[in-house]
Amino acid sequence: MEQNNRRTFLKSTTGTVIGFGVLSGLKSFGDANQVVRIGVAGIRGRGRSHIEAFGAMKDVAVVALCDIDESVLKQRLESHAKYLKQPVKTYADYREMLEDPNIDAVSIATPNHWHSIMGIWACQAGKDAYVEKPCSHNLYEGRKLVEAARKHDRIVQHGTQARSSSAFKEAMQMLRDGTIGEVYYAKGLCYKWRDTIGRTPEEPAAPDGVHYDYWMGPAPKRPFTRNRFHYNWHWQWNYGSGDIGNQGVHEMDIARCGLGVGLPKVAQAAGGHFMFDDDQETPNTLVATFKYPDENKMLVFEVRHWITNDELLLGGKDNVIGDVFLGSKGIMITNGYFGYKVFLGKERTPGPANHSNGDPFTNFIQCVKSRKREDLDAEILEGHLSAGLCHLANAAYRLESTLHFDPEKERCLDNRKADAILQDKDRHYRNPYTVPKKI
Repeated sequence: MEQNNRRTFLKSTTGTVIGFGVLSGLKSFGDANQVVRIGVAGIRGRGRSHIEAFGAMKDVAVVALCDIDESVLKQRLESHAKYLKQPVKTYADYREMLEDPNIDAVSIATPNHWHSIMGIWACQAGKDAYVEKPCSHNLYEGRKLVEAARKHDRIVQHGTQARSSSAFKEAMQMLRDGTIGEVYYAKGLCYKWRDTIGRTPEEPAAPDGVHYDYWMGPAPKRPFTRNRFHYNWHWQWNYGSGDIGNQGVHEMDIARCGLGVGLPKVAQAAGGHFMFDDDQETPNTLVATFKYPDENKMLVFEVRHWITNDELLLGGKDNVIGDVFLGSKGIMITNGYFGYKVFLGKERTPGPANHSNGDPFTNFIQCVKSRKREDLDAEILEGHLSAGLCHLANAAYRLESTLHFDPEKERCLDNRKADAILQDKDRHYRNPYTVPKKI
């Protein structure tokens, strides 16, 4: 198998990625009632919600489904038939779906190691894209996705859906307006029950109907095992980012937005994989700290996986997910994705509070039609920066080092090992499929 290094695999957004050039020109949506035709890639888990959301819209038609597991494709055609308004094409090969000139946009809910690459290919193919969180598997790919969106003038939305909540927007405006005074500290919490994944043996072949070479794509080729496949890929470094990049990127995005910061100059992290002896590679307990000396601000993030206290005053016994902001006049707590509470003064007197759901899918379609990137609730640059914080935390954890980071160049210039993780320089890519497909 021919080996391609990172710069060959993602040569640049100005050239070709695995033979992909621009397939079609800009779409024109002059009629507000015009139907946007969309293809959904990765439909076993989160992708089901994508089908349901887009399929329920009057001005959207889900016209294609893509998944490397043929049994999943069959299941979705049956279970989600009411969301499919016309005959739907099915694909195992994402590139074949992109060849269809009748598709205006794609929605990507595959494993993390595919997100940026599929998003880049979509931009190059003249398609807009909704890219699930985290939008990247490393900093380099995330930046290349942003560049591709800009070069090809594509609408690219990130799947951090809290930004579509009116309560979220209200809360962020309050922080900017000084409701709790000078905001200097934010803490993101991802306390989510995660049981052991156990151990599973490597198998001589993937199950029938699973295109495992397609699934591995840019990752190193390894034998099939169920703990490196459906969902449990989240806990393997080659495909996922642990819970800080899974559930945690939502809360990371809120914390970063509330502080009004981008990437930091200093990142530290410590943690471990506690309690369980299993196949998980990523930590199930992690504390990360990001320092912004120029802004005199600090962001802390914590992942826990088991019995924990309720730091968000949610009142329940389930997951504790949200953020805490500290200011000179009070605190703000965001709970889940879509609510907030304010407590003011030394007595913590209750202040403003609100809760509202959001609809990122409708926002995406509106922007596809208007071509106004600035109206996206979670434009891809914001997603790249928030995902980048998760990558920094993981790199600091893996190296047990304090990382000194250049946020402008997006590099750890004095730490080659950290830079290699963040840029993936040391990772070698084979052609993404057994037989490369030219377009």
